[in-house]
Amino acid sequence: MTIQEELQDAPVKKERTRFSGILVHPTSFPSPYGIGDLGKGAYDFIDFLKETGTHIWQVLPLGPTGFGDSPYQGPSAFAGQPLIISPEKLLEKGLLKKEDLENIPEWNPRCIDYGPAIQYKTSLLRKAFENFRHTPDKTMLEDFAQFTTEQADWLEDYALFMALKDEHEGRCWLEWDKKYIDPSPAEKKKIAEKLSSQVRYYKFIQFIFQQQWNDILAYAHKNDVEIIGDAPIFMSLDSADVWANKKYFQLDSKGFPTRVAGVPPDYFSATGQLWGNPLYDWDYMKKTGYRWWIERVRRQLSLVDHLRIDHFRGFEAYWSVPADEETALNGKWVDGPKEDLFLALTDALGGDLPIFAEDLGVITPEVEALRDRFELPGMKVLQFGFGDLNDTSYIPHFYTTPNCICYTGTHDNDTTAGWYRVQPEVIKDRIRRYGNTDGGRISLDFIRFAFSSIAKYAIFPIQDLLMLGSEARMNTPGVPAANWCFRYLQSDLTQERREWLAQTTQLYNR
Repeated sequence: MTIQEELQDAPVKKERTRFSGILVHPTSFPSPYGIGDLGKGAYDFIDFLKETGTHIWQVLPLGPTGFGDSPYQGPSAFAGQPLIISPEKLLEKGLLKKEDLENIPEWNPRCIDYGPAIQYKTSLLRKAFENFRHTPDKTMLEDFAQFTTEQADWLEDYALFMALKDEHEGRCWLEWDKKYIDPSPAEKKKIAEKLSSQVRYYKFIQFIFQQQWNDILAYAHKNDVEIIGDAPIFMSLDSADVWANKKYFQLDSKGFPTRVAGVPPDYFSATGQLWGNPLYDWDYMKKTGYRWWIERVRRQLSLVDHLRIDHFRGFEAYWSVPADEETALNGKWVDGPKEDLFLALTDALGGDLPIFAEDLGVITPEVEALRDRFELPGMKVLQFGFGDLNDTSYIPHFYTTPNCICYTGTHDNDTTAGWYRVQPEVIKDRIRRYGNTDGGRISLDFIRFAFSSIAKYAIFPIQDLLMLGSEARMNTPGVPAANWCFRYLQSDLTQERREWLAQTTQLYNR
């Protein structure tokens, strides 16, 4: 019996209350262009989700990346990632020619080499822009004009910011010529006219991203797949958002941060973690009715169905460190906006907020109360539960509410196979007895644990379905290099994997 026949024979669900999903960023998709994109690999993945009865696709932040190629340190809270624009789709639109895609460099199909990939993709995008400048396609030009008008609130500043970064060879805006650091609206207009070609290029790139992503989102919905997006709580200092909205952040008169983000010392680090992101001026944001945050969430929810917000505990209280400190040791807890922000979001966006709370780490009762007041699903990570003999909160049979997401691991964890390999024998023995397993396919066992839980959502990184080891890890926190580069091959999604996932999904009514 085929997968499709098995799923057809399954009981029809009147209303789905249990979901399963896969965490994989578009950069990881198969593609001949050095980095995953929104072309064939993305559509094949959605087909795979449909075929296996999987209804959730979770991504990392969809914005352009910054330092270290991290999607959590980008230059915009609103823009899309140019690197995942599909060259094949540009060819279909007449924005590239066949000869533009004939001499494709040879790439490692399992790992992104960001430097050369950025150069190659940017060269294609520049060619596409040149062709766009001379296009006779009136419909495309009208769509572009409509897009730039509708998204002007963020797009104008972003495109100008990126054009100015090009003018200053990529340097942080604090190192720019003085006249560009804090221009008035009238001065911005003059600068934009002077740099009109570059500004238009960055607007064009966002227009193309939007078109390609809209097509992907529509295809996902057509196949009964919902997408979970991701938003970092803090912004990079070197971002259009900070440059254009200095009053929203704790900066001095010259634009330098006065206090920065981090987390305090804990069991894992005697000096804490110093992230260095500028902190919000929540008092000022409150005076504006939290407009920037409302527009940020509104924008993201136009791209995805649900939004995971990173470091949720920072809304209740955040660790504030003087900007001149070398570690996070001398920080202090400062109250965040608490329920005020979420009441404003609820009023502006209406109804229940489709937000997931990243509530990992040391979470206080106050943080839990804030999460629960707005009925936001929290996160349960199996590796955390099974890796600590004294922690029961992440073990499935201790869950007290289905309003949560059970993960085998996240993008910051090792793969489950890699994690299990280095665990002490007492942990391995506990897991084997818990799952009545020999541990030979431990990542599949963990997926089964997640699926069998009462959690409404059960999600796993694609690496765990493929039973990959530590070589396939997406990110290692605190390590500045060799992150975010994982890719898989279409051939990895074998018939055996497809059948196992379809049968397991059906077994646990996901």
